[in-house]
Amino acid sequence: MLFIPLKDINPTRRKPVITWALIAMNILIFIYQLWHGSGGASLVASLGATPFEITRMTDLADPVAGIIHAPGPKPIFITLFTSMFLHGSILHIGFNMLYLWIFGNNIEDVLGPLKFVVFYFASGLIAHAMHIASDPGSIIPTIGASGAISGVMGAYLVLYPQARIMTLLWIFIFIQFLYIPAFVIIIYWFVIQLVSGFISLGGQFGGGVAWFAHIGGFLGGVFLIFLMAGGRVYWLRRKGSDRY
Repeated sequence: MLFIPLKDINPTRRKPVITWALIAMNILIFIYQLWHGSGGASLVASLGATPFEITRMTDLADPVAGIIHAPGPKPIFITLFTSMFLHGSILHIGFNMLYLWIFGNNIEDVLGPLKFVVFYFASGLIAHAMHIASDPGSIIPTIGASGAISGVMGAYLVLYPQARIMTLLWIFIFIQFLYIPAFVIIIYWFVIQLVSGFISLGGQFGGGVAWFAHIGGFLGGVFLIFLMAGGRVYWLRRKGSDRY
């Protein structure tokens, strides 16, 4: 069973300029990756965040164990930020930008542009921290905006659990469009991340996905929205039913 959210019914008061800018930057950088050749492999090797490099503050500039590495920025921890704008495939960036488009505008609306920028990158850094803690010796570069966007989803769950999400439900050959409460979509997604993450600890399943980055980003977003939105969290939850 697959839920693919397409649109939320949750209007905002102001234009989500930061959300639009983040989407535009990610798309433009991905186009540059494709233009760069080899799927941007050299960019990933240079600008992806590698746990081994971060924990030891060293730069793996040469191939190791069959994995491409290239000189990165100095200091190497800058890759914690550059990696958030790189993606591995059209599907990777497509789903990330779809989720950012659906959920990001409302979080930006609550926090305002400046705070939303801080929230987004802080969620991404917490996601990196969780991923690195799960495998600090990994020499595989990590890329993608998923960790930061997971934080956006965590905040959305806190603020708008009952918001209606237009969703494509796909079960084998059965496809239907439904309006589903946000908490159903987001909790279903989070359970998948949890189960997949703990299975991956055994080394038998991973699929190249940084599951613990998703988990860390989500939990970080839940924490940060309470910290940064303050009393508005409780006000929105009390008044939320008037908006749907």
